[in-house]
Amino acid sequence: MKESYVMKFDSRDMQVVEILRSLGVPRKVSNMLAYLANVEEATSRDIERGSDLRQPEVSIALRTLRKHNWIEESVRRNDGTGRPVKVYRLKASIDEILKYYEEEKLKEANRAMERIQKLRALLSQSESS
Repeated sequence: MKESYVMKFDSRDMQVVEILRSLGVPRKVSNMLAYLANVEEATSRDIERGSDLRQPEVSIALRTLRKHNWIEESVRRNDGTGRPVKVYRLKASIDEILKYYEEEKLKEANRAMERIQKLRALLSQSESS
């Protein structure tokens, strides 16, 4: 039997996940980003074990990362036996990914400010009527 080593979340990783979640990043994506940020590459099984996600959750998170073009996939053969295994690694840097979320939050804040200004204008019109 082969011995394998899988990274597991520590308290720092859990803080990363919680902060990402507080920014509105779904739990599955937060866990996957926190995990992949700490490893060179990983199989979906490694991600499941290391990030406390189930296989369907890994698939959903991968879909999101693919949509943003943040992940790179390659296929690794297993000594000629069994099915090939897909290996994943972050294509985008963590800084690029955080920049995306930063821009999204700025857009969200700007939209909220526009609604507040519109509300202020509407309410001030009713006061002068």
